[in-house]
Amino acid sequence: MVPRPASSNAYEFVTVAALRAKQLLAGCTPRLDGDHSVATMAQMEVAAGRVARADGAEPLPQRQSLWQL
Repeated sequence: MVPRPASSNAYEFVTVAALRAKQLLAGCTPRLDGDHSVATMAQMEVAAGRVARADGAEPLPQRQSLWQL
């Protein structure tokens, strides 16, 4: 377990770490060195401040659903 920074709440930390873990599973390069699981690496990156937070000023591109008919 990686301790979360005092500046973020638990929900934000878990949500951002889960999104980063999904990116790592998809093949993104880790931003820290080490031989850790994807979940631990994502938590470590978020705790170290290596994951930038999007402020929502720019609209995100829409993705197509895999279940469209």
